[in-house]
Amino acid sequence: MDNILSEQALDYIHSHVEENINLLSELGRIPAPSHQEDKRAAFVKSWLEAQGAKGVYIDEAKNVIYPVGCDDHEDIVVIMAHMDIVFPDLEPLCLEIRDGKMYAPGIGDDTANLVQLLMTVKYIIENKKKPETGILFVANACEEGLGNLKGSKAIIDTWGSRVKEFISFDGYTGGVTNDAVGSHRYQVTVKTEGGHSFGNFGNSNAIVSLASIIGTLYEKKVPTASKTTYNVGTISGGTTVNSIAQEASMLYEFRSESRDCLKEMEQFFDSVIEMYRHMGMDLDVKVMGIRPCAGDVDREKLEALTQRSCYITELITGQPCDVGANSTDSNIPLSMGIPANTLGTIRGGRAHTREEWVDLSSVEEGFKIAMAVVLHYFKEA
Repeated sequence: MDNILSEQALDYIHSHVEENINLLSELGRIPAPSHQEDKRAAFVKSWLEAQGAKGVYIDEAKNVIYPVGCDDHEDIVVIMAHMDIVFPDLEPLCLEIRDGKMYAPGIGDDTANLVQLLMTVKYIIENKKKPETGILFVANACEEGLGNLKGSKAIIDTWGSRVKEFISFDGYTGGVTNDAVGSHRYQVTVKTEGGHSFGNFGNSNAIVSLASIIGTLYEKKVPTASKTTYNVGTISGGTTVNSIAQEASMLYEFRSESRDCLKEMEQFFDSVIEMYRHMGMDLDVKVMGIRPCAGDVDREKLEALTQRSCYITELITGQPCDVGANSTDSNIPLSMGIPANTLGTIRGGRAHTREEWVDLSSVEEGFKIAMAVVLHYFKEA
């Protein structure tokens, strides 16, 4: 394969596809809501140790970390895949295999990508591969939603001064992320005196007040310098049909690839909140999460990393890559000026639904992608 993978690696991949699928089936049943990845973290740590990994540990953010060569090299490359999924289940997840596909919540995002990384690490351990730089293998926590990239932040906070490149496996095959979509997320709560719908008719209704705020926010014309969006994702409040709502809340976010556009959206949001406060409205605003845009990254180094990710993916799949900006674990290193890519190693669909599936016939192909990406940093790949 144009020398990106040795015959030894290709033979290993082919002979371990069934083990890869079995591991996916086992890991895919373990619940892992953001902030509650403990069961998966314990499983991953034990599994790595069973393969012969030394020095594996779980940090305070619940990341499972396996350092390789980090004592011998100052520079470090982080290679990660996240454990958490978007669903709150704490009981074993329902998993089904039919018609060549595996179905389960979070099975592609990001369980299958994590398995590709773990199986690649197994190959490195078994074949005693030596890295040419320090490698930090991470099964990270809190990538999804209100996890707010806590796991990725913890890695960069701890190791950032030594990290020269950052790679995460996430998404479906063919996607390569090399830019960061930043986002700001807020919970806005309105409180009023409420009362009985008949006896206290005329009292302020928190739901009506919240609706007015939402209407004003939706009058905003988004900046055009870079793609920018906003959304009210949830609303809640009130008690019964015959009660004037005393409290109502919403979750609101805006996103952009541009720091300037995010700043404009933030200024508008703040002005709307202040306007309604001056009107006498009792408002509470809570920051639920801020994901940064990319900072000042060395463009040549980032382009070299992106070209390598695309070259590997396109050579193995025979299909062109879809390169662009997304909100992923790469947001954090990119915001700190560290070249970073996020790329997929599985084919599937219906992400973020309970009907998500992965095509099991794509496991071998994705295994090759993960192996080639990782072995770039090892001697005699």
